[in-house]
Amino acid sequence: MTDLWEELTSVFRMVFDNSQITINEKTTSSDIVGWDSFSHINLISAIEDHFKIEFTQSEAYNFENVGELIATLQKKVKLLIIGNSSARS
Repeated sequence: MTDLWEELTSVFRMVFDNSQITINEKTTSSDIVGWDSFSHINLISAIEDHFKIEFTQSEAYNFENVGELIATLQKKVKLLIIGNSSARS
């Protein structure tokens, strides 16, 4: 799912207005300048908009790191793809 990582990185870069941001599974808010509670809301919203998914409130506020975020994102994107495939049948 390299494409998913690339897309997520691009969302991070847009939200934090920093084209140099790199993320990995262990990245946390303390690793990115400007990642506070307000920008976290903007980040979650931007991810939801970009990937056409929704996080629950619990998911949105309880990610310990980007690894947890992307694991949840992968599940939701997979469900979205499965759901779209079923709708076309």
